[in-house]
Formats: sequence, C-alpha cells, structure tokens
Amino acid sequence: MTKEYLYEHNSILIVAVLFVLILLAQEAGYRIGRHHQRKTDKDVKAQTSTIQAGTLGLLALILGFAFNISLQSYNARSKAVINEANAISTALMRTHLLPSPFDSLTHLQLQQYIDLRLAISNTNYAMVQEQEALADETEALQRSIWDQAVKAARIDPKPVTTGYFATALNNMVVAHNERNALLSMHMPEVILYLLFIVFIMSGALIGYGSGLGQKRTNLPSAFLSLMICLVVFIIIDLDRPMRGIVKVDQRSLERLQADNEHD
Repeated sequence: MTKEYLYEHNSILIVAVLFVLILLAQEAGYRIGRHHQRKTDKDVKAQTSTIQAGTLGLLALILGFAFNISLQSYNARSKAVINEANAISTALMRTHLLPSPFDSLTHLQLQQYIDLRLAISNTNYAMVQEQEALADETEALQRSIWDQAVKAARIDPKPVTTGYFATALNNMVVAHNERNALLSMHMPEVILYLLFIVFIMSGALIGYGSGLGQKRTNLPSAFLSLMICLVVFIIIDLDRPMRGIVKVDQRSLERLQADNEHD
C-alpha cells in the first residue's frame, strides 16, 4: 500500500502552507519580471498574459476535477449510511419472524448494533484505539447475531421466517462492509500534488506578469490565491469523512435509533 503523507496532516495547515508558497512564488516571479522589464516589449507581455490565462484555465480544470471526485465520494458515503440504516431496519422488522426467545434477543442485539455504528461514526479520527475497539466490538456483535440466527434456523428451518431474517442479516453485513470501504477510500494524493504544482506556477506567472508591467496588483492577486485556497480546503475536507469539518450525515441511523428506543 502506497504511503500517503498529506492525509496524516491537518487540512487547515496544508492550505495555510500552500497559501504562503503561492505568495512566495508571486514575489519571486515579480522580482524576475522586474529584472527583465527593460528587455521586454509589448509582444512578450502579450505572450505572458496568454500563458497566464492558459495556466489559470488549467488550474480551474484541475480544481473542478478534484472537487468533483471529492463530492462524489462524499455523496457515496452519505448514501452508504442510508443503505446501512435501511438494511438494519429491515433486519429489525424481520426479527419478529424468529421463534421465541430469538426474536426479542436479536432485536435487542440489533439495537446495540445501531449504538455501536453511531459511536464509531462520532469517534474522533485521532482516537485510534477507541475506533479499533468499537470496530472489534461491532464485528463480535455481528457474529453473535448470526449465531442466534443459526440457532433459530435449527428450530424453525422455514425460508419465509428464519430464511428471510438470514437474508436481511446478510444484507446488513454487506452494507457495513461497503460503508467501511467507502470511509477508507479517498482521493489519490498525486492529484493534490498536481493541483499544488499548477497553483504555485500560476502564482509565479502572475507575479512575473506584474513585474513586467508598470504597476503591481498585490491585493487582487492575494484575493485570487485566497479564494482558490478556500476551494482547495473544501476539496480536502470533503475527502476526510472522519476528521473534516463537513461530516457525513448520520440522521438516518439516528432516527432509526430513536424509533427503536420507543419500542
């Protein structure tokens, strides 16, 4: 597995460092432009402006591509939560098909299962041991519920009773695994590196173009860099479901938990 470095660092820190690098690139480009100002003519300045526009267009393309990837991943994770809540809800309803005492026992275990799924979703990314403990407890509870289903099937081996519950339980486990897989997937860092390189080069070209001119536009350039850095921050934040500001909506599981607390 390829080692990823950016994912281990705070997104605000990454964007702050990127913003500083852009400003430094602009300053370096400006100084180079001032150095070559007397040797340039209108044609060189026009060509520089064309290159600047092309670079900013490329940057906009990569920004849109990266934002689309992050947004799709966020939507997929949100849908996975809904699918898992639906799978658990179906399993809960089908516990009534089981013979006594497995109906009430599995119903109680599934309520505990909902609590565990919400607990691991609300656990901070940095709390590695707590997350691993909750994950182990969830898998142990899955096996326990399955064992109860097997015992119930031996007493009542009918496909329209215990068979329906076993199918729902299998779908619940599949939804659990799919959601975990989506949580661990995020944007390849090479895309972010490419984005950063193009961004820094764009800053250098903007500074170079300012250096070739008679006056420098510091404030508009800084605002442009800041706005693009904010977009980069949203891209990175959407790509971090367990630690970002933008969280995956857990209301479907929360509603399921509240409904079963009243049963």
